Amino acid sequence: MLDAQTIATVKSTIPLIAATGPKLTAHFYDRMFAHNPELKDIFNMSNQRNGDQRQALFDAICAYAANLENLAALLPAVERIAQKHTSFIIQPEQYNIVGEHLLATLDEMFSPGQEVLDAWGKAYGVLAGVFINREAEIYKESAEKTGGWSGTREFRIVEKQPQSELITSFLLEPADGKPVADFQPGQYLAVYIRDASLENQEIRQYSLTQAPNGKTYRIAVKREGQGAVSNFLHNFALPGDIIHLAAPHGDFFMDVSETTPVALISAGVGQTPMLGMLNTLAQRGHKAPVQWLHAAENGAVHAFAGEVKNAQTQLPQLESHVWYNQPLTSDLPGEDFQYQGLMDLSKVSEKLTDPAMHFYLCGPVGFMQFAAKQLLALGIAEANVHYECFGPHKVI
Repeated sequence: MLDAQTIATVKSTIPLIAATGPKLTAHFYDRMFAHNPELKDIFNMSNQRNGDQRQALFDAICAYAANLENLAALLPAVERIAQKHTSFIIQPEQYNIVGEHLLATLDEMFSPGQEVLDAWGKAYGVLAGVFINREAEIYKESAEKTGGWSGTREFRIVEKQPQSELITSFLLEPADGKPVADFQPGQYLAVYIRDASLENQEIRQYSLTQAPNGKTYRIAVKREGQGAVSNFLHNFALPGDIIHLAAPHGDFFMDVSETTPVALISAGVGQTPMLGMLNTLAQRGHKAPVQWLHAAENGAVHAFAGEVKNAQTQLPQLESHVWYNQPLTSDLPGEDFQYQGLMDLSKVSEKLTDPAMHFYLCGPVGFMQFAAKQLLALGIAEANVHYECFGPHKVI
């Protein structure tokens, strides 16, 4: 635990840090990558260029400094980050590197004096210890599962299947022929790609879209305009190729009883964790109502529509409601989609009123904010709304 003087000293720096904003974390990352360029093989450099990771780290630093006396308030964020770190196979010694550059950044930007640097060093050490301990537990759990492993494992692409103009699915089997670990519906795999065409090793997380079967995994990848990994997988990866995966991770997953009503709400490629949840509910023969609510631009980019319809054979209480923002002339109202425009939950509000229903959301942040606002306006309890952000976390 931190002593009162250390807490007071760190908190005294909050106004200065808040006024500086993400310039602080921009300096930190620039410094760290200059001195330790090997870390570019771990960090998503696209998130560095667009500023998302810098903003996320700045928000995390401010939240930590403000909650030094109440670390329990940070536990949900700790779990989310620890799950992400273990998918990157972060090691304890790397926390020393981060700590060194964090303190150097504070010194170079503010020259706050040794007392402040020592206080931040102590505070960082406590937080690093929390992460290191939790991540050690996650590594142990992953390795000890039936079909589990530590580090990365070779998988073979068994099938590459276009699901829409933008989304392609990849069925993966372990190259060693041994079982694979089960996972919670909604979790993701980390895919490690090293290729001569890429400047650095690239690691990306992709949601698992099947129910667990102990034999294979399936992911779905949206082609992003400047996406190094998504374009590599779409353009060059072929059945038979070997890729490396870390074990399943993630703190966003469905955990409901067989009698819990469920609503799965998504837009675009945000349907991928929802699909894993839907297929798991179908595998289990879920007995309560299930609402599938999905928004897409049009039928050309609407993936997995047939798979959702097929799930109704195992889930008689499944209802599907689809919105197309700009339907094509070939899209059939009532068959391909039910509603035009943005997702308007008032159209199906009578399906969402059970106070026991749990809601799972995934999609662009703006979409999730829009959907969550509608749910709260309908009187849905905030505790029953769960969501996932692709990339650095944002509060909706």
